Amino acid sequence: MPDRSAYNDSTLVIGLGRFGSAMAATLDRLGREVLAVERDPVIVRQWTGRIPLVEADATDMEALEQLGATEFGTAVVGVATSLEASVLITGNLVDLETPQIWAKAVSRAHGRILRRIGAHHVVYPEFDAGQRAAHLVSGRMLDYIEMEKGGFTIVKMRPPAELHGFTIGESKIRSRYGVTVFGLMSPGEAFEYATPATLVSPDDVLVVGGDAMLLERFANRG
Repeated sequence: MPDRSAYNDSTLVIGLGRFGSAMAATLDRLGREVLAVERDPVIVRQWTGRIPLVEADATDMEALEQLGATEFGTAVVGVATSLEASVLITGNLVDLETPQIWAKAVSRAHGRILRRIGAHHVVYPEFDAGQRAAHLVSGRMLDYIEMEKGGFTIVKMRPPAELHGFTIGESKIRSRYGVTVFGLMSPGEAFEYATPATLVSPDDVLVVGGDAMLLERFANRG
């Protein structure tokens, strides 16, 4: 098997729908080595000159080999609306022994298939976005990042009224609510790491981490 370590920082993005195009454009903007693959000539024309791009059908193993897919350490399969194409492309990448394969899925069943054929990571953009939005619209949270499903989560939130005018130490947040305040942002001020002496005001934004359910309870104390 060829040594792939030299290519770990390069990414092949297959499919330039909303997910794939955002992925490719962001990686390119960050200065990462990226190559996008799209078979629709209309979409190719839209993106030509904006990101490194080739027109090819990634369901064809020979086409992948010709564009140098074996030289990439990571591949992202952004094709998901066609289950057949998604599975064929992911299977081709598995056969090419791509070190890291990220694949978009539109359902849990789709995701299970992708994992069974060898995808290392499966993402559900629509589901994750909907879940995140639900947390934001239903309470006082300003941002919500779930690090592990149903487990450790980090949120940005307005402080409950019972914290106003008290320090982190005086409020005993960790012992009373089971969550940890990592930092605080006051209007017009830079981010500040929290200490027991950090004073909380109504206009502050807290960065808090902990179990997802405990955070929900804490954020919705009002």
